[in-house]
Amino acid sequence: MEGKNILIEYRYLEGKLDRLPRLVDELVQLNVDVLFVLFHSGVLAAKQATKTIPMVMVTTVDSVEAGVADSLARPGGNITGLTRFTRDLSGKRLELLKEAVPMMSRVGVLWDADDRSAAIGFKEYEAAAQAMKIGFQSLEIRGPNPDWEGTFQAAAKGHVNALLTVRDPLLSRYGKQIAEFAIKNRLPSMHERNDFVEAGGLMSYLANDAEIYRRAAYYVDKILKGAKPAVLPIEQPTKFELMINLKTTKQIGLTIPPNLLARADKVIR
Repeated sequence: MEGKNILIEYRYLEGKLDRLPRLVDELVQLNVDVLFVLFHSGVLAAKQATKTIPMVMVTTVDSVEAGVADSLARPGGNITGLTRFTRDLSGKRLELLKEAVPMMSRVGVLWDADDRSAAIGFKEYEAAAQAMKIGFQSLEIRGPNPDWEGTFQAAAKGHVNALLTVRDPLLSRYGKQIAEFAIKNRLPSMHERNDFVEAGGLMSYLANDAEIYRRAAYYVDKILKGAKPAVLPIEQPTKFELMINLKTTKQIGLTIPPNLLARADKVIR
């Protein structure tokens, strides 16, 4: 129970990645018993700040390939946790978007050019688009105050007819604004967060967030009871969700194929 047998120190980025080193250092100086870190950039900052404080991460990238862990089964070091499989699902998201919009010929990918994990995501979508022979346009933004007008103008000039967004701390703050742009320009959109669809985006496909955070809490509990991160395997998700907003289909004049709609786990009507 927080305040009785556990104390939680919160720090917020508010979409500003340049805050990472300072905020991580604050927590390290407090000598916390365990760090819980979201996003790959946060994991890298924490890894650089401490080699001793145990860390539970929820990340979007391959931890072994990124050099964060020795292996999924035995991470080694002071870091363990869960991967969302976000990057591994990039091609699948593009396939689902193409299934929803068979006439899609050019997709714009909206991403934070200052975030290393977002850059990985951008490359994954670029490769998937090339493999599927779909036109591709990079729509870069930078914080702390993105030039949305310029970015959206670039999308219009590039004649994109669908939109993909790459999950990261900066974009996470602008789900409603992105959804409004997509609806205004009648652009079907695919997202890596459900709340973007709740805000008016068309579709999302991702690992079940609630399940991931429950497992993350389980890992924190085990470490507080003495378990070592080095031997706790990095878990991969087992549940994935397809979410579709039918209100948005009406606004952009799109009809979702019945067989795709039948596969949706959540539908906003």
